[in-house]
Amino acid sequence: MRGSDNNQQAMFSYVSLECRVPEDHPLRSIRRMVDGVLVDLADAFRGMYSGTGRPSIPPERLLRALLIQVLYTIRSERLLIEQLDYNLLFRWFVGLSMDDGVWDHSTFTKNRDRFLGSDLAEAFFTSVVSQAEAAGLLSDEHFTVDGTLLDAWASLKSFRRKGDRDGSSSAGGSHNRSVDFHGEKRCNETHESTTDPDARLYRKGKGKESRLVFMGHALMENRHGLVIDTRLTLATGRAEREAALEMVSTLPGRKRLTVGADKGYDTGDFVDALRELNVTPHVAQNNTRRRSAIDKRTVRHPGYTVSQRMRKRIEEIFGWIKTVGNLSQTRHRGRERVAWMFTFTVAAYNLMRMRNLLEATIP
Repeated sequence: MRGSDNNQQAMFSYVSLECRVPEDHPLRSIRRMVDGVLVDLADAFRGMYSGTGRPSIPPERLLRALLIQVLYTIRSERLLIEQLDYNLLFRWFVGLSMDDGVWDHSTFTKNRDRFLGSDLAEAFFTSVVSQAEAAGLLSDEHFTVDGTLLDAWASLKSFRRKGDRDGSSSAGGSHNRSVDFHGEKRCNETHESTTDPDARLYRKGKGKESRLVFMGHALMENRHGLVIDTRLTLATGRAEREAALEMVSTLPGRKRLTVGADKGYDTGDFVDALRELNVTPHVAQNNTRRRSAIDKRTVRHPGYTVSQRMRKRIEEIFGWIKTVGNLSQTRHRGRERVAWMFTFTVAAYNLMRMRNLLEATIP
């Protein structure tokens, strides 16, 4: 018998959001890990808010919503709020009931300075890494370092001579004015972006275009490819090696460690600094125009070959951050905000990776 197309909507729903989400949905295990992280951050949350006044939107819900934005590649906070209004899966993950109203997208902007002041992304990331360590997923001997360029939210047209805020170097009176930089030498010492002064003009190599960028850095353990430390710096010629040494120097333990890296780290001062830290430099040899700082004493060992194979996994992390995490170009301006989002996005990657690893171990 043919069913009738009844367009009358039911007034009440007797099925909870908890029942609507399948038991084997990937977000369930991620939600359990996130809830554990948020419990660890309870004291930090109490210090961020006043004890009096009107109750705010719980910061736990704001952070869960930002995780949804990263995991599902939602390009803006305005679109995120729109989807929270009708997507039942997102409502369940954030902690909203079927009838709860959603907040305005500007709430993220108003709370961002509060989050920055409390260094919440770093605390969130550290708690995620602690969960991975407690689950026995981290190596304590073998690591990899690398950096990647993140395009700034600024146009090359905004890169003007310092002090030229009125756009005197451009022609035309329209909003998107034509700019002629022909014959003008531009560098970071004499020019800066009027949109984002923290962005730096940088090119990756000869024949490559110059871009306004930041540089993100990661320290990966080699057992399962989880990130255990991050940095975000201004893009300079030495930023990768300086950030790598800073991250490696914080590694605990008395064992002799190995650190893999690509040939961009093959310099004498970097290799010597690693050895002073009791670290074996498994750096790719750069024999293009100069003598490599890595000699046969290091290359001959089988562990060097293993490190060179494992270090390429860090490129998968950067690829995920830029595609799924939507950080190929930053959505924020200023080093502090970009660093916050970079660290938070890496934490989201770790949660996704940990979920896959832990589910694979369950018989």
